[in-house]
Amino acid sequence: MIIQVSASSQKPGCPWQVRLDQHVVSFRSEAEARTFVNTLQTRLQAPHPLKQLG
Repeated sequence: MIIQVSASSQKPGCPWQVRLDQHVVSFRSEAEARTFVNTLQTRLQAPHPLKQLG
C-alpha cells in the first residue's frame, strides 16, 4: 500500500490529504494527517495471528 501525505487546495476546511493508493482522506491539519498515518502504519505492522479452522 502506498501512503502519501500532501497539502491540497481542493477542500479549504481540510487542506491536508492522506492518499492510500486510490483512496483519499482529508484532514484539517498536517499533524492530524501524520497522526493518522502513524496509527495506520502501526496497525498494519502489528502481528495478525490467523486462527486455524479445524
